[in-house]
Amino acid sequence: MSPRTHPGAAALAALAGLLADETRAGFLLALLDGRAWTAGELARHAGVAASTTSEHLGKLVAGGLLAEERQGRHRYVRLADARVAQLVEDLAAQAPPTAAPRPRTLGEAGAGSAMARGRTCYDHLAGRLGIAVTDALTGLGLLRQDTGFALTDDGLRWFDGLGVPLVRTGRRPLARACLDWTERRPHLAGVAGAALCRHALEAGWCVRIGSERALKVTDRGGRALSELLGIPEGTLR
Repeated sequence: MSPRTHPGAAALAALAGLLADETRAGFLLALLDGRAWTAGELARHAGVAASTTSEHLGKLVAGGLLAEERQGRHRYVRLADARVAQLVEDLAAQAPPTAAPRPRTLGEAGAGSAMARGRTCYDHLAGRLGIAVTDALTGLGLLRQDTGFALTDDGLRWFDGLGVPLVRTGRRPLARACLDWTERRPHLAGVAGAALCRHALEAGWCVRIGSERALKVTDRGGRALSELLGIPEGTLR
């Protein structure tokens, strides 16, 4: 069957077209922080005019990649769901690495270093922090990576003992490998990855820094990760 007659060809081409614009791609990457942004915030982040931003957001919403909410005069947008986040993550990780532009200020250099050290990837841990946690879970026999990511029985008990419920909704897998775009290695995503990230933030193991997705491991978090997973204190700060 030729691409012209395949029933999914038109839809796939339309989706690819939405992602093929650099400004729209930048919006999607920014929204991987899992939070809702206003159109004005995205416009300032991308350095484009408000009218241009509105046009791009309209296309992303119409294409099902973004969901919008209105509160009073403000319009907020966020990624439509975890499947969209997974698509953006996977595509970003598959893109060929490019030389990062030289930081213009010490602040920019520090922000880039912080993002590589630890960040959220939609709703789970990424960067060196995410890789360290994933490696520790695997080394302790709590997570298997040999046939795709899967929690072991000991892993399920570990989450239960931590008081972190793993509630499966829809088709989202319990554990999934997400290729880290800075480390070029997989970190834990899926229901378990989201639950662990949420717990890390609520328990004060990590705090958000700056306006991006960067995370900082606190003293409390360093002790908890050392006691629970054997990650040496100080290695993630």
